[in-house]
Amino acid sequence: MVKLGSDAERNIDDIILTRYACYIIAQNGDPRKEEIAFAQSYFAIQTRKQELIEERIKLKERFDAREKLVNSDTELSELIYERDVDEKGFAMIRSKGDKSLFGGYTTKEMKVKLNIHQNRPIADFLPTVTIAAKNLATEITNFNVKKEDLRGENSITYEHVKNNQDVRKLLGKSGIKPEKLPS
Repeated sequence: MVKLGSDAERNIDDIILTRYACYIIAQNGDPRKEEIAFAQSYFAIQTRKQELIEERIKLKERFDAREKLVNSDTELSELIYERDVDEKGFAMIRSKGDKSLFGGYTTKEMKVKLNIHQNRPIADFLPTVTIAAKNLATEITNFNVKKEDLRGENSITYEHVKNNQDVRKLLGKSGIKPEKLPS
């Protein structure tokens, strides 16, 4: 029973609403009514909580992808040094791989383009999809260096460049250009 304006009462049916229906009613209701003001506050808080949860999930996914890339890069580094390539050669292999992935931009040029300090790793500032792309190319390089027993800077560079080009082509099929993604 609900009270009407004339102190009369009327029997009305209970209605079960979805959460979304409650949200719509609250957002369009009169905030001077205590129940509406409470509902609006409730939904504002819940929306912010959900935004924070989603933000943390994305950050965790990015962190996990970055950790995988660090592991792949470490393995590539070890493989390269075992196969007669010095530090300068390792830097060249990685830079040429990046140049292939980033559509002709070198690592240094990408850092300038993304306003990244030259002493910081570029992957610390890339979106998750680009980190995953770099990791895939590096994992394939690691696999093939071991499988084919590649040695020397030239053969490993060729392999790494090819793998980065292949990953770039794959990304391109989905309209993704790593050098144009926001950091």
